[in-house]
Amino acid sequence: MPPWGRPSRDSIGHRGEAFAAAYLRRQGYRIVGLRERLLRGDLDIVALDGRTVVFVEVRSRSDLEHGHPAETVGPAKQRRVAELASAYIRRHKLEDCSVRIDVVTVLFHHDGREPDVEHFQNAFDSPW
Repeated sequence: MPPWGRPSRDSIGHRGEAFAAAYLRRQGYRIVGLRERLLRGDLDIVALDGRTVVFVEVRSRSDLEHGHPAETVGPAKQRRVAELASAYIRRHKLEDCSVRIDVVTVLFHHDGREPDVEHFQNAFDSPW
């Protein structure tokens, strides 16, 4: 932990991804990739929901001081996730699969309570 007592952005992000993956598993998703690196970027989670390939963008925060975590998925981030998802689809030859992009937000609490997890299916339009 940094000397000022707050977790770093990276540690919050990694913890958020772990909580999101656990949440998705409890919902019946099969996780097939975590932090999939391609095109100088990362897909946070790649999962299967039945026969649908789901690309999950995870947004985590330790408070709401700067807004809800979902608010950080603006147009530029949406384009980037869609671009990475398209590259993943081409790389793994999944063009014939049903695909969607979800967002999972994780809000950590300073008092040790379990974080709040929200799941937004089909969170934004994708190019396919």
